[in-house]
Amino acid sequence: MGITVGFDLDMTLIDPRPGMVSVMNALGEEAGLPLDGEHFASHLGPPLDMVLRDFGAPPERIPELVARFRELYPEIVIPETVALPGAHAALEAVRRAGGRTIVVTGKYGPNADKHIKALGFEVDVLVGELWAAGKAVALREHGAKAYAGDHLGDVRGALAAGVVPIAVTTGPCSREELAAAGAEVIFDSLAEFPAWFSSFGVPEPAR
Repeated sequence: MGITVGFDLDMTLIDPRPGMVSVMNALGEEAGLPLDGEHFASHLGPPLDMVLRDFGAPPERIPELVARFRELYPEIVIPETVALPGAHAALEAVRRAGGRTIVVTGKYGPNADKHIKALGFEVDVLVGELWAAGKAVALREHGAKAYAGDHLGDVRGALAAGVVPIAVTTGPCSREELAAAGAEVIFDSLAEFPAWFSSFGVPEPAR
């Protein structure tokens, strides 16, 4: 049986930043709150309720704001989102080797699924609304051997699951930050993944 590899979504497989700027600014204007779309899009990763708290949204309004964000999301963000370099090739490399792919993301599952379908990604399993070490639950459940992400939280999730932490520098975290967090493999983008994966799990020759 092939190897199962997990992937993060935002800024690992996809770049949703233009739409994220627009949707957060639209939400702020509608709600009468100072929500900063540019800052939000530049620091993708943490769960939406945490982001809204950091923006100073009243705690009692956060559930309604999250719900409204999710309503606005498909029409604003999905059309403006593109696949990052190497995303399709990375997923195909795992599939071609007889493996399985699992996307584990902090994003709301139904909206994550819309991205996957819109961009034509072939993914075996999608699990949404898991962040940082919480991602380990899904990675362990589906028997992943490695997890690729762009954020320090993704590295923490991989380490918590006991799988190989792969990092890409396409997101908000630098190579130095990702290495310090414990990433074992660091790519500039997933375009480098297929060559690395071709030897992943292959035993060293006997000496």
